Amino acid sequence: DMDAETISERVDEAIETNDVVLFMKGNQLMPQCGYSANALEHISSHVDEFETVDVLPALDEYREALSEHSDWETLPQTFVDGEFVGGSDVLAELDERGELEPTLAGE
Repeated sequence: DMDAETISERVDEAIETNDVVLFMKGNQLMPQCGYSANALEHISSHVDEFETVDVLPALDEYREALSEHSDWETLPQTFVDGEFVGGSDVLAELDERGELEPTLAGE
């Protein structure tokens, strides 16, 4: 069930149907890398409800599918209203400048 086509469809659907979606290693309860944990922290400090997708079950397929939506090599990746925002470092920069909350709100 984890072939490239299935993963690509899941990625497309997650990006299209969620206001904020974070593709990460692990999940909200158990992030599996520091960058994913940082991204989670930044997002959850501004948004109560958002979607996370655990990429670990099919990491290469998720990387490939996500490359269709962003020119970003690394995970995690955050999308707001269908637009790629960035990884944990970008979220941290936006937060530092006071721009993360409006970005996550789709402003």
